[in-house]
Amino acid sequence: MTERLVLLGQEKVRLAAEPLKGGGQAAVFPVVGGDSTVVKIYRDPPGPDQERRLERMLAMSPLGGRPTEASQPPELAWPTALARSPQGEFLGYAMRRFGEPQHVQLVGLFTRAQRLRHFPPEADWRFLLGVSWNLSFMTVRMHHDGLYIGDFSANNVVVDTNGFVTFLDCDSIAFKDPATAEYFPCVMQTADYSAPERQEGGPATAQSDDFALAVLVYQLLTAGNHPFGGVPRDSDSQSTVKDNIASSASYVVRPADIIVPRGVVDPSVLPPALLQLAQRAFGPGVRDASARPAAAEWLQALDRERSQVRQCPDRPRHSYGGHLTSCPWCARAQATGQDAFNLPEPRPSVPAAAVPAGAAAGTGQRVPVGLIVVLVIAVLVLIVVIASS
Repeated sequence: MTERLVLLGQEKVRLAAEPLKGGGQAAVFPVVGGDSTVVKIYRDPPGPDQERRLERMLAMSPLGGRPTEASQPPELAWPTALARSPQGEFLGYAMRRFGEPQHVQLVGLFTRAQRLRHFPPEADWRFLLGVSWNLSFMTVRMHHDGLYIGDFSANNVVVDTNGFVTFLDCDSIAFKDPATAEYFPCVMQTADYSAPERQEGGPATAQSDDFALAVLVYQLLTAGNHPFGGVPRDSDSQSTVKDNIASSASYVVRPADIIVPRGVVDPSVLPPALLQLAQRAFGPGVRDASARPAAAEWLQALDRERSQVRQCPDRPRHSYGGHLTSCPWCARAQATGQDAFNLPEPRPSVPAAAVPAGAAAGTGQRVPVGLIVVLVIAVLVLIVVIASS
């Protein structure tokens, strides 16, 4: 593969030969000699509808010109220019670059290994609570502007070391053009975050985004556990997360009916107000979109809990909800040997001088195997002689 020349507006740029990432429908290429812009090139001809969608997006100014702080990245990876071939063929669009090490996909916060690799020591449960707040705030602002994410998942959101979040793949969101009233739908979705009505072909709405938000917040606050994980006791052992969503089978709501993998964090780690929102979202809210907590409800509840967080006195990186009287992460580490936030504690080594010579531990003098056999035979002969006398 060789470098490609494209036009971004009137500017000619070259794209690197290899993409930064690629999917079934498009690939994202860095600009040669640039460090802040990338270009998304569609694999198949995108057609006039997608070109018109992006043209209308370029005329919009979403989220009221946020962010307001210089240190905060944009909340949306919004298109900055159309990308065309030198002959004028529509190819894709340019946007600001968001990637490692400054930005990590939200899924990177779900595991200890990824958190320790990409984030500072302060990335504890309190930090995850703040990320949840930022994610909820972003969702509220998008809905206020009539933007519906549609394909809302842990892979389409990136977070920086300060906890600020940015939504990627903005070219797939659903919105109504404020100038022409033309509606542009979202046809993409990720099964593990899709409400039943989306799985059945329904449009992206604020309520379908609220379902995905509830799943993401729950995962952030339970070390990555999906609320629809496990296998229902009365179902096929091959049941998937998508199947469980469709059948409203969540261990957060029906714990006795679900066989969950060992080591799943107990839902009680969530403060009561947040747990109640989760139970609404994963219980009656699965099939009844009007019963789901809205993003604004999550935002308010998370805001109240941020001032109630407690710090563990025994282990670094352990913080937890103020409703608990003891550290749940210490209790989990003691019960399972898995610490969700700290590095494994090294096992103390025993100095060689502390082991008595000849001890069974093997650090003292070893008795030759041949000598052991001779001694055993001698004992047996002695027993025979005594028995016959």
